[in-house]
Amino acid sequence: MKHFFIASLLLLSSGASAQTQISKYRPGITPEGAIYFLPKTALRIVVQIEKTTYTPGDLAKYSERYLRLKDVEIEPSVSYRVTSIGLTSIGIPDTAKCYAVLFNAKTSASNIVLSEDGILQAINTDIKQPALPAAFTPAKKPERLNPRQFMNEETLAAGSTAKMAELTARDIYDIRESRNLLNRGQADTMPKDGEQLRLMLRNLDTQESALMQLFTGTTVKDTTEQVIIYCPQGEVKQELLFRLSRRLGMVDKDDLAGQPYYITVDDLHSLPKAAPAVDDKADKRKKKEHENGIYVNVPGKIKVSITKGTALMGSFELYAAQYGYTELLSGDLFNKRYTTRLSLHPVTGSVEKLEAEQPK
Repeated sequence: MKHFFIASLLLLSSGASAQTQISKYRPGITPEGAIYFLPKTALRIVVQIEKTTYTPGDLAKYSERYLRLKDVEIEPSVSYRVTSIGLTSIGIPDTAKCYAVLFNAKTSASNIVLSEDGILQAINTDIKQPALPAAFTPAKKPERLNPRQFMNEETLAAGSTAKMAELTARDIYDIRESRNLLNRGQADTMPKDGEQLRLMLRNLDTQESALMQLFTGTTVKDTTEQVIIYCPQGEVKQELLFRLSRRLGMVDKDDLAGQPYYITVDDLHSLPKAAPAVDDKADKRKKKEHENGIYVNVPGKIKVSITKGTALMGSFELYAAQYGYTELLSGDLFNKRYTTRLSLHPVTGSVEKLEAEQPK
C-alpha cells in the first residue's frame, strides 16, 4: 500500500508504449484495487434560536385606566435570542490523506467498505451506519383563545373602544370575584365535589386569560434550529462563528447589526509526536509494509469553546483526526495466513476494532 498519486490505479497495463491517460479522480473500488480517503473531523454546531413575537391587545391603551396595569406595550415587536448551542462531530474526506491498496493473491484485504464519499470504513467486515441526527421538531403551539367568544352582548355592542374597555374590565373583575368566592366556599352555587370545583376554576381562568389578552396583548414564542458546519485546523483563537441580531435574528457575519459569537479551538496535545517517516530506500522490509499495509488515523484531543463576548455559551472536548497523525498498519496483518477484520471510526478514522484470526 502506498501514498497514491491520483492517476496510479486508473491506468491499465497495456504495454510499455501505451499512452498515459489522466482522468478525473474518483475514490472507489476497481478490479485492480481501491482508492480511499481517511476522514478529518468537522464540527456540527446546532444553534437553537427563540423568536418572540408580541402583538398588542386592541384595548392596550386602556390598561392603566381600568386595570391599573403600567408599562403595557402598545407597539408590536419581534425579538430573538439563543437558547442553546450543541455540538457533535462528523467525518468528511481529507483530500490530503488519499491512499490506495492493490489487490493481489497474497493479501486478504479485498473486501473493502467505503462510504459514499470515499472514506475507508472497514475491511472484511460489515459496519453499522451511524444514526443521522434527529430532525428538529418545534413544539406544538397552544391553541389561541378568541376573546370575543367570552364577551357578553352588551360588551360586543359597545359604541366606542373606551366603552368596550370599561365593560371588559368589569367582566374581568366579576370573574376574579367569582373565583375568590369559590375558593372560600362562599359561592351561591357550590360544586358537588372537588373535580367539579377544579373544572369551574379552570373555566374561570380561561375566561380571564382570554379577556386579559385585549389589554396585555399576546406573546408567541417559536424555536428554530440553525446548523453550522465548521472544520477547524490548528489552533483557533476567537474566530467569528456567527452573528445574531436581537431584532433580525441570525445575520451575515459582516452585518454589524448582529452581536458576534466566537469559536476557540485549543489543541490539548494529548498525543506524543509521531514516529519519523520511514526511509523506503534504506529499509526494504518497511517498504514492503507500505505497499501492502493500511493507513489509519490516530486522532488528537481538542477543546472547543463558543463565547458571546466574555460569556461562555458552550465548552466541548472531543477527538479530531487532523490534530493527530497517520499510522500504518503492517501489511502482514492482511496476508493469507490470517482472516483480518478491521473497522474504523467514521468520524476520526481511528481503529475501532481489529481482529486477526488464523485459519484452522
